[in-house]
Amino acid sequence: MKSPLLLLSLAGLARAKTRTSPPPECLSVGPSTGDFSTIQAAVNALDTTSADQQCIFINPGTYTEQVLVPARQAQLSVYGYTPDTSGYAANTVTITGNKSQKLNISNDETATLRVKSAGFRLYNVNVENSFGKGSQAVAVSAYADSGYYGCAFRGFQDTLLAQMGRQLYARTLIQGATDFIFGQHAPAWFEKCDVRVLAASVGYVTASGRASATDPNYYVFNECTVAAADGNVVTDGAYYLGRPWSMYAKVVFQRSALSAVINPAGWHIWNVGDERTSNVTFAEFGNTGAGAAGPRANFSTALDRPVKIQSVLGCGYAKSGCFDASYM
Repeated sequence: MKSPLLLLSLAGLARAKTRTSPPPECLSVGPSTGDFSTIQAAVNALDTTSADQQCIFINPGTYTEQVLVPARQAQLSVYGYTPDTSGYAANTVTITGNKSQKLNISNDETATLRVKSAGFRLYNVNVENSFGKGSQAVAVSAYADSGYYGCAFRGFQDTLLAQMGRQLYARTLIQGATDFIFGQHAPAWFEKCDVRVLAASVGYVTASGRASATDPNYYVFNECTVAAADGNVVTDGAYYLGRPWSMYAKVVFQRSALSAVINPAGWHIWNVGDERTSNVTFAEFGNTGAGAAGPRANFSTALDRPVKIQSVLGCGYAKSGCFDASYM
């Protein structure tokens, strides 16, 4: 069992201004320094049955590998080297891959980072799928209660698969073009995230696959920004906040800054002749910017009050192993 002092140290890391050396008892990864040369090797070295907290520290570099974090008893935190923990701008660690469904594999199997470990937390790490246009190609696939802080996720189609478990994304960049935040069963809260869109004739930020009124899938974007990605020229109105992968899709944007890349309709049907809008919850509250102006699609809703995080993640979310209040 780790000492209370060590647990306090680990819990307070996100509040630090810098993180340039491994926290106590962390395994370290680095191409020329560290205990392991690959992230997967460090993950594999950890005991999946121990209940003691675990952590991995990644030294600066680009790691070309696919990383699978399997289920375990312990809460696992992975930290990237950074001179500024408060966001993603100074991140020095990138995990990259380029698998896509053209390989006849599932969305999850294309992902550069695959998370199956409840209580998982990722700090200041960039994750990308560089495949580009032409097929589903996931950067991060999340199948467990998990939190992501000061990260940057980049792809084109299906960048982030928020699939199962309660999930929290804070002060993180999520970039793509087509249905690039999607999934079927996860309730997910996006806090102060930068959503960035790539040059495309038409694009969709979210694709909720919620298939029934009782499914927990629910995406809320709180105090986020939506704009063109750096170096990309995006036509005004080319993007929609979401379209329904399934008929009970549930997505809210609130108190967020929406640039002119967002179409006045705000939301889109799935496809002509296959609209899937009869039971959707596509809603907004208190958004600003050129992209917040309507008239909105007739199947969307204007809320009279913001959604509370407890309504998405449950009353006990703050006690979950993946929650870090210092990023809220």
